Amino acid sequence: MALTRCASLTALAGLLLAAIGAGPAAAHPHVFVAAKAEIVFSSDGAVQAIRHHWSFDEAYSAYITQGLDKNGDGKLTSDELAELAKINVESLPDVEFFTAAKLNGRKQEFGTPGEQIMSFDNKVLTLVFTLPLKTPARARSFGIEIGDPTYFVAFDIVDAPDAVVTKGAPQGCVVRVNRPPKLDDTTQKRLAEADITATPDVSGLEIVTRALVACP
Repeated sequence: MALTRCASLTALAGLLLAAIGAGPAAAHPHVFVAAKAEIVFSSDGAVQAIRHHWSFDEAYSAYITQGLDKNGDGKLTSDELAELAKINVESLPDVEFFTAAKLNGRKQEFGTPGEQIMSFDNKVLTLVFTLPLKTPARARSFGIEIGDPTYFVAFDIVDAPDAVVTKGAPQGCVVRVNRPPKLDDTTQKRLAEADITATPDVSGLEIVTRALVACP
């Protein structure tokens, strides 16, 4: 099971294990993501989708974009990154989109991701894509969790006013974000020394960020 999970995550990570295999065994996590999320409402006030903004760490960004500058101008355009964006998004169902959602307390299923785009700026690769709810509905409460429970990929919801926002929400809706506490030094050392091919024991640890949209 651990190897299957690792393989799925490797697909998202763009053959990351190939890079790891070329050097010393890397620690958990293997990829760092600075994330933002936008909760999109339809005109009738129903929760329609989550629009994710994921910015990858510089080391991963540099590795995964090697050879993609087709015209050799030293810049990466969205067109040059389009195939990489497609591959990343197509692999996300295998890891449940690193997203869980509950609407009025009921777990939600997601449809096929919509518009996706990648950009490369200041050495950082960013993926933006829309994740629709399979069944949009009006909500008194809409909660999401963003993260990888195996800690192969570390998601950090940015500490900024626009970390989790709403678009088109009914008047009076508010957003609350609950970030996990920073892991202590002992735990970080244990995870760093974990077998790269195995899923580390993260039981009892809070490693996902939760956000709640509450509407009147």
